[in-house]
Amino acid sequence: MKTRTATTATALIPLIASLALGTALPAAASEGPTTTAAATATATSRAAAAPAALRLLPLGDSITWGVGTGSGNSYRSALWNQLAAEGHPEDFVGSVRNGTLSDPDNEGHSGWRIDQIAGIADSVLARYRPNVVTLEIGTNDLNQNYQVATAADRLSALIDQINRDAPDATVLVGTLIVSTSSTEEPNRPAFNAKLPGIVQAKQAAGKHVRLVDLGTLTTADLSDALHPNDSGFAKMATAFNSGVQAADSAGWIGAPVTVGGPVRSGIAGKCLDVNAGSSANGTAVQIWSCNNTPAQKWSANPDGTLNALGKCLDATAGGTADGTEVELWDCNGGANQQWQPYDGGYRNPVSGRCLDDPGSATADGTRLVLWTCNGGANQRWTPPSAVA
Repeated sequence: MKTRTATTATALIPLIASLALGTALPAAASEGPTTTAAATATATSRAAAAPAALRLLPLGDSITWGVGTGSGNSYRSALWNQLAAEGHPEDFVGSVRNGTLSDPDNEGHSGWRIDQIAGIADSVLARYRPNVVTLEIGTNDLNQNYQVATAADRLSALIDQINRDAPDATVLVGTLIVSTSSTEEPNRPAFNAKLPGIVQAKQAAGKHVRLVDLGTLTTADLSDALHPNDSGFAKMATAFNSGVQAADSAGWIGAPVTVGGPVRSGIAGKCLDVNAGSSANGTAVQIWSCNNTPAQKWSANPDGTLNALGKCLDATAGGTADGTEVELWDCNGGANQQWQPYDGGYRNPVSGRCLDDPGSATADGTRLVLWTCNGGANQRWTPPSAVA
């Protein structure tokens, strides 16, 4: 069994390298060489392009947050410095802050598993809309012996979730680093061995997903059983930076998109609001005093949907009658998620009814409904104003 494992790992090396660079697997010799002139022109064009502006979301567990080093900087500080030296305008984003670096924003959560990161991903991605995500997650699944057999499948689903929520983002998927944990380490090689196939499938589907091989870390780069020390974090930074540069050279990284803004009611001082800022399916959509929180950041999309927190404004159960309540739901292309600008507000075309504040209520928390269009102030909604 040991010989078989070593052979498998050796066979994966060219595949990991290929996926990390975003290149195709080696082609048959009969296909012939790449046209020299075309390759030269492409290389010249990429060299002339300015380094991409980055809105980067460091996403993961305590390794991302910075456990293992006194500064709390994780790999983020060295990565920031490398990217700055290469000329990238950059903004690290996330709901937590840790470390001494100038921009300590991140989305690292100590002790969290893949499923827990998936539970917040919709709202986090909708709020920040990064164009690069550095993802290092799975250590706690293995260390907690939590459904180990399906951990790689959950990671694959999380990558798909990120692609749906932020389709313009490049996702850099780190392999799990070496550990000395008697629970995690025996399961780590098999988990990592599944990642090249997962990433290859995403790339084949046209997704901007790259594998970042963190196999350069050794046990000498650990501060404890699971977390890197400063030298380990420096190696992680170099690996993730290489992923960013490869993605930028491939033309994957576009300018960060604008994040949505408030949809203001014709009732003075009130905005379209998601109850408690929850992204759970079925969450009530209501009026609330305008406050510029993520619960009030909406995007009007070319497909006719209104999005907040990674979900769509939805007429409940496809209802079309007066009084049908509206809610937040997974975007599914349904006619009950279509909203056309109409008479200063929004109309659902399948029902012919408008988004309505019942009775022109002014109380925070009033649930919004469909109602026969009448042009009243309670049916007037400004389009979301984009905010950076």
